[in-house]
Amino acid sequence: MSTSNREYSQFLIIDDDPGIAKFLVTYLRQRGHTCHALTDGFQTASWLSEHDCEVAIVDLRMPKVDGISLISFMREMNPSLPIVVFTGVGYDEEQMHAALHAGANGYVSKNLPIEQLYCVLARVLATCQERKRGGVSNGQPALAGAA
Repeated sequence: MSTSNREYSQFLIIDDDPGIAKFLVTYLRQRGHTCHALTDGFQTASWLSEHDCEVAIVDLRMPKVDGISLISFMREMNPSLPIVVFTGVGYDEEQMHAALHAGANGYVSKNLPIEQLYCVLARVLATCQERKRGGVSNGQPALAGAA
């Protein structure tokens, strides 16, 4: 996966609610990005093995797959993939810490305006791109978020 100096990015959205997934895809495409949505977390491994993405957006509460476990799995598959949690749980400190401990780079509530998610996505992506260029080298995941 290459992240050249372009204005758009490739996003992967994993959310069991097709309406939310479609909304996010539409919003991000209107902003000039490419994105794909999965409504079943079990599809993640096969999708990631065949495609590149620069940021993954993961719902925490899905019926078939626990979001925390999915984040840990994704982190094992690709240690440098930026992962942002987008959840309807609101600000749940225990869930937030569990997601960050599992490897998430940011945490945003679905109750906030979509622009808030976009700001977090932009910060996480910029921090990760800076790290790839060598500007940040502490080995820790880039953290960004909003309750």
